[in-house]
Amino acid sequence: MVTLEKIENERPVFPFTAIIGQEEMKLALILNVIDPRIGGVMIMGDRGTGKSTTIRAVADLLPAIEVAKDDPFNSSTTDFELMSETVKTAIESNTDVETSYKKVPMVDLPLGATEDRVCGTIDIEKALTEGVKAFEPGLLAKANRGILYVDEVNLLDDHLVDILLDSAASGWNTVEREGISIKHPARFVLVGSGNPEEGELRPQLLDRFGMHAEIRTVRDPETRVKVVEERSNFDQNPEDCLKSNYEQLEALKQKILDAQQILPSIEIDYESRVKISQVCGSLDVDGLRGDIVTNRAAKAYAAYNGRTKVELEDIETVITLCLRHRLRKDPLETIDSGDKVSTVFEEVFK
Repeated sequence: MVTLEKIENERPVFPFTAIIGQEEMKLALILNVIDPRIGGVMIMGDRGTGKSTTIRAVADLLPAIEVAKDDPFNSSTTDFELMSETVKTAIESNTDVETSYKKVPMVDLPLGATEDRVCGTIDIEKALTEGVKAFEPGLLAKANRGILYVDEVNLLDDHLVDILLDSAASGWNTVEREGISIKHPARFVLVGSGNPEEGELRPQLLDRFGMHAEIRTVRDPETRVKVVEERSNFDQNPEDCLKSNYEQLEALKQKILDAQQILPSIEIDYESRVKISQVCGSLDVDGLRGDIVTNRAAKAYAAYNGRTKVELEDIETVITLCLRHRLRKDPLETIDSGDKVSTVFEEVFK
């Protein structure tokens, strides 16, 4: 039985299509929404460049999802990988599970969050006295099937970053305490942002993010005026701003939905896969994550453009985003990591 609840925001969200510039960040976020297996995106850039605004706008852009009603994990009723144990048991025993629709969750992780707040806690006393697994879900449970946003991720405790990255990669969160173990789905798009002036993320943690977008303050006066005008218009009259962007937003939503539908059928030929790995080898990229993510991102970009086969342009567009943060930093080199990736790409592909 499905009940369609009225879906509305607590407050209006700045429309994604009204965001001017910052194309790298917008593309990386859209590709991760099309294929969450890309592994999230790390956004590094100056203060006040619209990082948080853009991420909230992406979450608002996504269509509502069908969930098991009153389930704390936003469980699907059709995909076993996205079900809590309770819902899974009910489905397997052919029990009718009531469902409702809700907006894609967008969870903010505060800097001071503890491990219990992130992962959830087990009430040992209740478990021992009543014999039930009393679990209090954490932020990872709320973020299932949504977006988990960590601002200033470079200031977050490394142990918590490890937990987030492990959950994002596996799609599951496991909490163990005093011999009691609870596992629940935690499949989300992990988005981290930070300011390089406040410190870099450790290379081994940076490598775990699928993509890396760099954003800079706009210097062109005319573009800056446009940005200020768009923001002022929204602040003064959000409804009018949303109405004027309605058609563009709907078109973008449909484009993302279509891309998600055709993604499984996208092909990338053997020669292109070999050349991608050749680029990774030439850049001395550790491990195989770079190869895997570039293949996935190229397929997602091809799907976004309505193609069924990956072309050279698709690889060229995403490869810098996928590899620039995986390069070993040489203090004696002056070449920017993005330029280095582009140079090697040109040599191998063209």
